[in-house]
Amino acid sequence: MTQNSELRADGVWNWTIPALATRLRDGRVIKTCPAAGVCAQACYARNGTYNFPGVVERHQQNLQYVLDDLPGWQRQMAAELAHPRHRGGWIRIHDAGDFFSDHYLAAWLRLVAFRPSVNFYCYTKEISRFRRLVEPAPPRNLRWVFSYGGKQDHLIRPGDRVADVFPDEAAIRSAGYHSQDASDLLAVLGPAPVGIPANNIPQFKRRMAGRSFRQWQAERDTKRAARRTAP
Repeated sequence: MTQNSELRADGVWNWTIPALATRLRDGRVIKTCPAAGVCAQACYARNGTYNFPGVVERHQQNLQYVLDDLPGWQRQMAAELAHPRHRGGWIRIHDAGDFFSDHYLAAWLRLVAFRPSVNFYCYTKEISRFRRLVEPAPPRNLRWVFSYGGKQDHLIRPGDRVADVFPDEAAIRSAGYHSQDASDLLAVLGPAPVGIPANNIPQFKRRMAGRSFRQWQAERDTKRAARRTAP
């Protein structure tokens, strides 16, 4: 696990894999965010330092470890989580990527149960997978947020803890959301619903065109539905 500059300020450690999709050195192409929608067009984890060769290689190594030796990865992760620094602390699962398969999510659920003194949280667009595998018996030390901008937005229900990406802080307040900009932990510990200010990346801002991810995805879903029903 690692700590980026943002999470280090909160004492949070994180585990990560490549965002959206990647081609491994052996030629395998793996979709790591199968439920991604419009978020793929403005993904911070496909920009800037995430594209540095060393960062790309590390993320791919993490993914390959999971794919090729899931039991070994699980044992090593369990051992690392036993370190005293993690007791009572927080682990963010993924600052890039998502729970791309049932086996991978199940492995994380075993880890969470095995280390009850450690707190875990995540953002995910894998709503259907969480409905099936997590919600029937949710671990007490795992918190999650369904983030808008994915293909499964329509599965979000009233009462779900949700996060949406907005053009800026003013848009967050106007929508009645609560910004987590001061601390990433506010996503799971602060008031809901959660608003995330968009990264100040010009091409991403242009693509968002003043919309939140939820609005953007809804527009796309409506257009696709209209095309399917057109004579």
